[in-house]
Amino acid sequence: MVVLKGIPSILSPGLLYTLAKMGHGDELVLADANFPVCSTCQCGPTEVRADGLRIPELLEAILKLFPLDTYVPRPVAVMDMVEDDKLRGLKVPVWEVYKELLNQGGSDKPLEKLERFAFYERAKKAFAVVATG
Repeated sequence: MVVLKGIPSILSPGLLYTLAKMGHGDELVLADANFPVCSTCQCGPTEVRADGLRIPELLEAILKLFPLDTYVPRPVAVMDMVEDDKLRGLKVPVWEVYKELLNQGGSDKPLEKLERFAFYERAKKAFAVVATG
């Protein structure tokens, strides 16, 4: 097997191929282990498996190769917490990690927080969903 220079080894050939096929306006979902990837992908998005990998490491690797859309106010969206979790004062520390990685990747724009079911609907329209965890 040939190793290409400058491409993070965490990115599988399948994920690289998916990224290469994406164009303007296409969206990529990095989904955790509890996300309904299979049922979401029945609606159209390509399913890419990245089992055993964590989203922050995968995001960092993808951002080395993949430009974010600079023409939208918020090029990255996350699933917001449900109201009960907000009322209990729960925090999502990984969002700060995402913001730092995005900043390192050249984006200082805020995360868009989508209500859970709105996020599911948007994911159904994505180009691909990457299953992690």
